[in-house]
Amino acid sequence: MPTPARRDGSVASPSLSETQARLLSYLRDRVDGTAYLKAKYVAEELDLSSKEVGINMGILADRADDVTIEQWGRSSSTTWKVSARE
Repeated sequence: MPTPARRDGSVASPSLSETQARLLSYLRDRVDGTAYLKAKYVAEELDLSSKEVGINMGILADRADDVTIEQWGRSSSTTWKVSARE
């Protein structure tokens, strides 16, 4: 099923879960330019597990249109590169 188009011609993103919406709001509030965020620290701040953060960051990487999210490193905790789109 195709994603519906908005009146302005852009494509509407699929709806987000409550956890994804909270995470996206967190990213929007904290990222101005580019930031590198460790999943375990994001998880602590949002009262989630690192696994929940990782799963939902991957989903948001495909769905969010105002931030770019890339998995950056996988040492003791996954690091995510998050950039605000202009």
